[in-house]
Amino acid sequence: MKRILYLLSVAILTGGLISCNRQPSASADSTSNPPAVADKQIAEPKIVIPAGTRLRIALTDAVSSDKSRPGDSFMGVLAEPIVIDGKTVLEKGTKVRGLVVDAKESGRVKGRASIQLKLTEIVRAGNSLDISTKPYSAVAESTKGRDAAIIGGGAGLGAAIGAIAGGGKGALIGAGIGGGAGTGTVLATKGEEIRYAPETRIPFTLARSVEI
Repeated sequence: MKRILYLLSVAILTGGLISCNRQPSASADSTSNPPAVADKQIAEPKIVIPAGTRLRIALTDAVSSDKSRPGDSFMGVLAEPIVIDGKTVLEKGTKVRGLVVDAKESGRVKGRASIQLKLTEIVRAGNSLDISTKPYSAVAESTKGRDAAIIGGGAGLGAAIGAIAGGGKGALIGAGIGGGAGTGTVLATKGEEIRYAPETRIPFTLARSVEI
């Protein structure tokens, strides 16, 4: 009986030692060989759109030199996709948000209308990504030629009236009157404004690179 008890005790002790020796090995294996699922959690490298990239957009909102004010925002969409290393990183139609940096309407005597815009955000999948572009600036065409024609036309009309009234001397007086009337017309007439309707295409250039 004592022999049987002795053998059972030896068997129990031997089994315990084997179990203890196996546990560190299993722990080491789990450390050296992490689960395959962890590999899937590695984030993909971000794509960089370099500075100098052209962003051609189509306006969604109208902007103008006489209606817009500095600080106003506007929306648009990419009119062309952005392709980096042969891969499309931003689809055509991606929404963008912009800012009116400056807007000046034309003056009555001098000062042409001007407007300055820039893009501030790319909006996709409900998220906004801050960007910085070089300002897009536009200045209205000069109206000097038109103004000169108005003044000249007024002077000619005055000369004709003066000639009918009193000959050569009347013509000189009439020319002065007519010229003054023409100048008055110019003073009362504003120059051209800059107005961009929805779907107008405007090019912008990235001032700094951006990661997406």
